[in-house]
Amino acid sequence: MIGLADGARVMFTGDSITDCHRRETDNPLGYGYPLLVAAQFGQAHPDRAPVWLNSGISGDTLAGLCGRWRADVLEARPDVVSILIGINDTGYRFSFGHSEVTALEYREGYRRLLEPLDGVRLVLIEPFLLPVKDEQWAWRADLDAKIQVVRELAREYGAALVAADGMFAELAAGNSPEHWLFDGVHPTPAGHQALAHAWLRQVS
Repeated sequence: MIGLADGARVMFTGDSITDCHRRETDNPLGYGYPLLVAAQFGQAHPDRAPVWLNSGISGDTLAGLCGRWRADVLEARPDVVSILIGINDTGYRFSFGHSEVTALEYREGYRRLLEPLDGVRLVLIEPFLLPVKDEQWAWRADLDAKIQVVRELAREYGAALVAADGMFAELAAGNSPEHWLFDGVHPTPAGHQALAHAWLRQVS
C-alpha cells in the first residue's frame, strides 16, 4: 500500500479514460477517476493536501505515451505515478487495422516508462474491457496478454496494482456491462467511481 504525504505530487497518466475531458474544460484533473480520487482523499484526509496532476491524452497508445513521457511526466517531478494504458493498442488493431502490438512489445515499451522512475512510487492500473458488441469479444485474448504484462511488471517493480479488469467483470456479473463501461471501454460515472475506490484501496 502506498501512503500519500502532504504535498506529495501524484501524476495520473494514460489515455482518454484518464484524460476525461481535462483539456477541454477549466478542470485540469478532468471529470473521471482522478478527480474522484482527489475528492475522496481530500474528504478522508483533510490534514493532507497532495498535488494532483493529470497528463492523460485521449486516444493515446503505449507508443504515444512513451513519446511524451519526459515532457509530460518526468519533468513534473512526481512522487507517485499512476499509469493506465493499453486498451487503444488492442482496440485500434481490431477496429482500424493497426499493426499488432505484441505482448513482448508492450512489455518492452511499458518497461521503458518505468525504468526512469527510480524512487517514485507506482500505481499500475490494468487495462480493461467489458464487451458490449459482438466484435469486442475478439479483443479479449489480445488484451488479456497485456493485462498479464501489467501484473508481472507490478510485481517486478514493487508497484501497487489496481486489478480493474477483474473488478469490472465482477461488477457486471448479473447486470448490464453498459452500467459500468458505456461502450465496453469508457467508464460511466458509476464506473469512474468504482475505479477511484479501487485506486484508493491501494493508497492510504
